[in-house]
Amino acid sequence: MIEMQEVSVRYGRADALHGLSLSVPQHAAFALLGANGAGKTTLIRTLMNILSPSRGTAQVMGIDSRRLGPAQFAKIGFVSENQKMPDRMTVAQFLAYLRPFYPSWDKDLEAALFARLDLPNGRRIGHLSHGMKMKLRLIAALSFRPTLLLLDEPLSGLDPLIRDEFLEGVLDQAEGTTILISSHELHEIEGFATHVGFIESGSLLFQQSIDDLRARVRAVEVTLEVDARLPAAMPDHWLDVKAAGSVVSFVDVQFTPFDLEPRIAARFGAIRRLEVRPVGLRPTFTAIARSLRRKEA
Repeated sequence: MIEMQEVSVRYGRADALHGLSLSVPQHAAFALLGANGAGKTTLIRTLMNILSPSRGTAQVMGIDSRRLGPAQFAKIGFVSENQKMPDRMTVAQFLAYLRPFYPSWDKDLEAALFARLDLPNGRRIGHLSHGMKMKLRLIAALSFRPTLLLLDEPLSGLDPLIRDEFLEGVLDQAEGTTILISSHELHEIEGFATHVGFIESGSLLFQQSIDDLRARVRAVEVTLEVDARLPAAMPDHWLDVKAAGSVVSFVDVQFTPFDLEPRIAARFGAIRRLEVRPVGLRPTFTAIARSLRRKEA
């Protein structure tokens, strides 16, 4: 659905994105994670043809992003915390204004979203709270059943209840839609995403399916026959290696079960007991990010 190859976007003398490659499979819910200023909004604006790549190529639904036009935008939903809306219009007037632009607009879906998200139909947009405005943006983006839904930091500043209602609205009504959602908080999208990527300083450090990500990292604790002595050199993918008496523990970010025991024995000696445990998504993500940063240092 989305393919970016070695994309750079330049602001003045600085690259907001540099050499970034990204692949979002069809029907995925892809979470793009990174701190504020990492390049998430620049990436999404490039996909929307608001910005053009300085180098590289970006394709959206098989079309160069620089050639996107009305026919493609009628299939792309977009929600951003920075979207401007006409404050003087009421909610009903705003949606009536939007409908003619989208041949696939589904009034029954619009009504279902209204009932689900509990929006005041007759209130002026300028009098809505931040959370209510985000709900309205979501209704506007989902009611025409988009093929692709781009969500740029949609959860920022929302209280937990509004955030949950927002995500439930997406999950319930976006079946079959490919979703790219940016966020700076993993916990916001942990139960939502099927794939995840981590962007930092305009570069994508890694991207992976959630299932592969969970399978990749394990907490390891090994009890040796004798007290442990840590070798000077350790594999780069073993993090937080610690020794206490005969017990050694570490996090393996490239876990492969078939050769783990011989690799441990080669460094520490005879093994009495080996325990391997899954790690939660947040510590998994953190461990991989730290491992990649260490390699680049």
